[in-house]
Amino acid sequence: MPEDESLGALVAQASNHISTLVRSEIELAKSELKFDARRVGAAAGLFAAAAFILHLCLILASFTIAYVLVETVGWSPWLAFLVVTLFYLALAALLGYVGMRRLKGLAGFRRTKRSLQTIKNPEVPEITAVGGA
Repeated sequence: MPEDESLGALVAQASNHISTLVRSEIELAKSELKFDARRVGAAAGLFAAAAFILHLCLILASFTIAYVLVETVGWSPWLAFLVVTLFYLALAALLGYVGMRRLKGLAGFRRTKRSLQTIKNPEVPEITAVGGA
């Protein structure tokens, strides 16, 4: 660099180089994001296909279990299929119950609500629970 350049010119060059660098980094991030988004999309499609195939296998396994009950235990086909259906209904009810119990335990942004109340009313002291909830 020539020594006769002014400080303003050097700052302008530095600013230009920094903006070019930032634009290049943004373009790089965009291209990486597009590449990752394509991979995630392809993986999601493969997971969906696997879930569909597993669902079909579950249906076939249910038929197999019902026919095994017919052949080995000697139940009538309607009773065997009813038992298999009731088993799946009970399993679905149990999973739904456990899921609802997990949802009831959610706090619902307690810290954020407390922080917003403190911002709205700064004269009110913040009350914190023991254990930091």
